[in-house]
Amino acid sequence: MSSDRPSCYPTPSSAVPGADGASRLPLLDVLTSPVPAGLFPSPVDTRHVLCLHLGEPVPVSYRAGRVERQGVRLHGQFCVVPAGSSTLWTLSSPARSLLLRLSPSLVRDTGDAMHLGERNAELAPSIHIRDPQIEHIGWMMQVEEREAYPGGRLFIDSLASALAARLLVLQSRYRQPSTASPRALPAWRLKHVIEYIETNLDQDLTLAELAAVAGFSVSHFKPLFRHATGKPAHRFVLERRVERARWLLQEGRHSITDIAVLAGFAHASHMARCMRQVLGVSPSQVARSDR
Repeated sequence: MSSDRPSCYPTPSSAVPGADGASRLPLLDVLTSPVPAGLFPSPVDTRHVLCLHLGEPVPVSYRAGRVERQGVRLHGQFCVVPAGSSTLWTLSSPARSLLLRLSPSLVRDTGDAMHLGERNAELAPSIHIRDPQIEHIGWMMQVEEREAYPGGRLFIDSLASALAARLLVLQSRYRQPSTASPRALPAWRLKHVIEYIETNLDQDLTLAELAAVAGFSVSHFKPLFRHATGKPAHRFVLERRVERARWLLQEGRHSITDIAVLAGFAHASHMARCMRQVLGVSPSQVARSDR
């Protein structure tokens, strides 16, 4: 309960409205939390929590149930605290953690898509793990939070799905069979998804919305869409937004600020950054173009 949460550990983020109007927690969120020296019981959370250590090495001891370990936490190492559980830490000095909180239902859905079975799709408590892919996701989430999430919910949902899959790979040592035949979305389903994207390009789209339009779960939708289009959903949407912005700029009827909103970007500088990334030119260069 919130009354049991230490003051150094912020409360969970507010639920956000879904496509159906119902409120739910995001698939993944991030926050930076100070951790005090001495004995520290981590609060019970309804989501899986990954704690990435930030800064100087700190000697710690860790207890989860009957399991107790000791070691030195290094920058970028992480531990996993499964949903509904708590761990007991003893720190020799104050520390900081980057907390990634992940939806358990997404992890189960991902395990189902990977054909792991119900038991192997549950995360187990762990400590002092180092993995470059998970570190990269953590640092991207940290940047997104610092810049007020310019990539939108679709990008965060994609990171959440990638994080869930990577955690299950590390835990189960799962490998995709090399003989597996990739599938793609049926053409009519792909058409519906693309039409939905084009119609709602100025909205903060989510992976769950697009998967629902296609009639698949998030974890099944991601590889099917990627195989059908040759790119992940968040990249596909980004490129469609850049193309819409390009057309509006050349049309010359709106300001750059208005075009950023109409094309679904967080703000004008976000649009400029994405346009340089995709087209290699700035919005002002596009606006002057004769093409």
